[in-house]
Amino acid sequence: MSSSTLALANQVRVDSSNTVRSEAVRVVRINARLNVGGIARHVAWLTAGLRSAGYESVLVAGTVPPGEDDMSDFVRAQGVEPLVIAEMSREISYKDLVTVWKLYRLLLRIRPAVVHTHSAKAGVVGRLAGMLYRWLTPTTLWGRPRQCRVIHTFHGHIFHSYFGPWKTWLFLTIEKVLARTVTDRIVVISAQQYREIHETFGVGKPGQFAVIPLGLDLGVFDGWADRRSVVREELGAADDDVLVGIVGRLTEIKNHGLFLEAAARFLQKQPAGGRRVRFLVVGNGHLRDGLEARARELGLGDAVQFLGMRDDPEDFYPALDVVALTSHNEGTPLTLIEAMANARAIVATNVGGVVDLLGLAPTGVAGAGWTLCERGVLVQPGDATAFSDGLARLVENADLRREIGACGRTFVETNYSKERLLQDVATLYEQLLTPTALSGDGGNDRKTSNPQECDCP
Repeated sequence: MSSSTLALANQVRVDSSNTVRSEAVRVVRINARLNVGGIARHVAWLTAGLRSAGYESVLVAGTVPPGEDDMSDFVRAQGVEPLVIAEMSREISYKDLVTVWKLYRLLLRIRPAVVHTHSAKAGVVGRLAGMLYRWLTPTTLWGRPRQCRVIHTFHGHIFHSYFGPWKTWLFLTIEKVLARTVTDRIVVISAQQYREIHETFGVGKPGQFAVIPLGLDLGVFDGWADRRSVVREELGAADDDVLVGIVGRLTEIKNHGLFLEAAARFLQKQPAGGRRVRFLVVGNGHLRDGLEARARELGLGDAVQFLGMRDDPEDFYPALDVVALTSHNEGTPLTLIEAMANARAIVATNVGGVVDLLGLAPTGVAGAGWTLCERGVLVQPGDATAFSDGLARLVENADLRREIGACGRTFVETNYSKERLLQDVATLYEQLLTPTALSGDGGNDRKTSNPQECDCP
């Protein structure tokens, strides 16, 4: 761990609430692993970006397992040097006890005002370590535990579609106990996720929740229209070819098999002489060989292409005409926000926070299992025919794709900037660290930062 990571700022800081700070506030941010995906970028941006608001963070992460791509280089490019605990991994094992102990020892050394965990595994081991840090002190004997606020962010959840019934029940029970006994604030990234986690699965109390949508660096996608030809030329795509892409790890929860099934059904129904439609899979993972075999079984041939892992989203999103998402379970998919930032049309399964992105205002257009929403086509999960039919609606109508894309870009620019994310999290920290919050129960005011509707063309 570098000395600069732990160094307190000597100068006076002014935070998002215009409160003058004489020194920086220490934060320990914990994420299970820095694999490719939105969470790694999220924690890197928070760790680096909140320094200017007076929060000095240490980012702690576990190891990235074989078969997953590592985003540590991206994190370091943001000026963040992660502290790696080798025993912390996604899977449950006896090493979790070692991880809790190492985190506890780290907290003793850093003495943070905030412990903020991200994702399921980090949420368990990090909050257990935070509980030990808070209560294992002599002052507890006269009712004065260490003053440390514990926050957990749900980027998604594992309460369905990941495991069997027994393991799901176990994880849900653990989460309910941690929410009630250890956690000062529970951050969810969409209103739909709040309803699902709290109202459907019964996690936490209403006053514990803060709804803070994701944010991303929108500047990366400036001038997207000028880069439309970069990847299309690489792939040999004609100007009137329609490229349909799915972006994400090739893992079970993303359900790429549905994407291939829908592609096959679409091509079977496509009239002879129609425009050429190609299906692109962007990403890597342990299911790639099986998915490529499935594409051959479906007779997709050269209509589908696996592009593997790419680090040029500013180029491959503009090349696409439609971005698809077929997941069984999601929080708020960063891939869809990135697609909207590039004014791309979307067809996605109705899971997690997807509905908050696409909107539900009636358009008067729907079919069996799919609905045209304000900013994309929403499909019932697992229905390959409905997915194919909803996709066909977009493929057949270039004007509709442009209209949806423009609406999505306006919506994302208004609601999903990195700057707004940093402001919201800094405000949350300030609320928790005020003397009133420290002397109270830490959970009576539910703060929300819900996306506003945009004026679509």
